[in-house]
Amino acid sequence: MSPLGADITAEQAQAVLEAARKKAEQLKLAMNIAVVDAGANLKAFLRMDGAWLGSIDISQKKARTARFFDMNTGEIGKLSQPGGSLYNIEVSNGGLITFPGGIPLKIGDTVVGGIGVSGSTVENDHEVASAGAAALK
Repeated sequence: MSPLGADITAEQAQAVLEAARKKAEQLKLAMNIAVVDAGANLKAFLRMDGAWLGSIDISQKKARTARFFDMNTGEIGKLSQPGGSLYNIEVSNGGLITFPGGIPLKIGDTVVGGIGVSGSTVENDHEVASAGAAALK
């Protein structure tokens, strides 16, 4: 498949989701985990038992943000501070999330989707998202 046509498969999305879920359970956290495809469309989602309802939307927006800009959401956050080159970007695209917990999903150098995690501190969100991203093969 060409890089322009590259997309995460349903099987890969489930593997990413499962790896993130396992990490969240290991950390004793209830998380919302979203995986989007190359077009930033929801491909897989899990709301763990007890995860915050408000974090459903945040996890999905983190995944979309990571895919829209092909960078970690925390990095976008650094650039979107007052005076930064991306100041106010979070109000674009129907609302973005610019704090950690969203990571683009890559196979080699090709971005095929994104993962977004929400439900704890941004450090924990990023750690769980990283575990999911690492499972992509």
